[in-house]
Amino acid sequence: MSDQTQTPARKISFVSLGCPKALVDSERIITRLRAEGYELTRSHAGADAVVVNTCGFLDSAKAESLAAIGAALNENGKVIVTGCMGAEPDQIMQAHPGVLAITGPQAYESVMEAVHQAAPPTHDPFVDLVPEQGIKLTPRHYAYLKISEGCNNTCSFCIIPSLRGKLVSRPAGDVLREAEKLVKAGVKELLVISQDTSAYGIDLRYAESEFADRSVRAKFLDLTRELSNLGAWVRLHYVYPYPHVDEVVELMAESAARGNLLPYLDIPFQHASPKVLKAMKRPGNQEKTLERVKAWRAICPDLTLRSTFIVGFPGETEEDFEMLLDWIGEARLDRVGAFKYEPVKGAGANDLGLPIVPDEVKERRYKRFMEKQQVISAQILKNKVGKRLQVIIDSADGLNAKGRSRADAPEIDGNVFVTSRRPLRAGEIVTVKIDSATPYDLHGTAV
Repeated sequence: MSDQTQTPARKISFVSLGCPKALVDSERIITRLRAEGYELTRSHAGADAVVVNTCGFLDSAKAESLAAIGAALNENGKVIVTGCMGAEPDQIMQAHPGVLAITGPQAYESVMEAVHQAAPPTHDPFVDLVPEQGIKLTPRHYAYLKISEGCNNTCSFCIIPSLRGKLVSRPAGDVLREAEKLVKAGVKELLVISQDTSAYGIDLRYAESEFADRSVRAKFLDLTRELSNLGAWVRLHYVYPYPHVDEVVELMAESAARGNLLPYLDIPFQHASPKVLKAMKRPGNQEKTLERVKAWRAICPDLTLRSTFIVGFPGETEEDFEMLLDWIGEARLDRVGAFKYEPVKGAGANDLGLPIVPDEVKERRYKRFMEKQQVISAQILKNKVGKRLQVIIDSADGLNAKGRSRADAPEIDGNVFVTSRRPLRAGEIVTVKIDSATPYDLHGTAV
């Protein structure tokens, strides 16, 4: 037999910026790259090309994306740009005319074509193999599961529909097969994401599709029920408070304390003042959200609610802001984040003709908001001292570990710091007795 020279695999460096939805896009592109025999490298300098998946939601995110593109050009020279900022190519070309190609979000085929041009793939059956669930950028024990693309809402502060298009839901069977593969590969927690999760299936008219031995409707409730039967925690993100969410909360209550459907909802309320909400063009009957929150807690007492709010939106008065403070004081949400309003090019809020809130006023309101929420969070967590909670371990070092309770999503919520008599492993779900609490985190002992 004659010796054969094996051609080295092409190397691609990858930068993923933005939200979890963009992260899923990155995972899909990386899966395609690995399936075609490309090798991923952390070094721009040693790569055959660099792919930068950008974020274009806020000016600060655009600046970060442009900086990442510039760094890649300086270190490598062959740069392919994709993602939300790719929907505005002129801005990228003006700053970095040397990029090889620019594509918008979800343009997987266009990205691969650009990669093929820059670095034609080598084919090797030993390199081309990829795991069935694809390549993931998250730790092995949790994964984001995107159920739809785009959004039908017209919120005045947001340009996502112009970047990612109208709502396009995935058939339920496709979502469930992906989820099943992830669970078989060792995923213990599925984080369900989209731009508007509770609108899932509207565009499909809730059409049925096949999964296993049955037909499943493309409906939020039906999909959630099926996901909860796959053997992993299911955490719901970006849920708008439409009336039919009540049914999902009832399903959470039925799952009880140890069910896989976590009693957790991430709902972007954004504000409480009816005047500000109207200017924001928020969907749903926002004026009745407080009553809905109370009704949900009556149905499912263990329900954890997290949300994000915008302070300093154009036209927000001191009265509007005080209304927001009163609202969070009454709603007592478990986890809350806030953003100081940033004008986004192309957003409808720029044309409302409302007075701009000065930066120093935004800063003061932001601090007041977070200080009030910190007190609420501290009280809620203090009430968990002495209780036993299920905790999924994210990282461990000897007998000390860091994890999250059923009430905590990765990266955005708090942590549970655990001491144990035995070494714990990432992905393990353990029972922890809570010994103490800080305003955002818990400390406890594995039992």
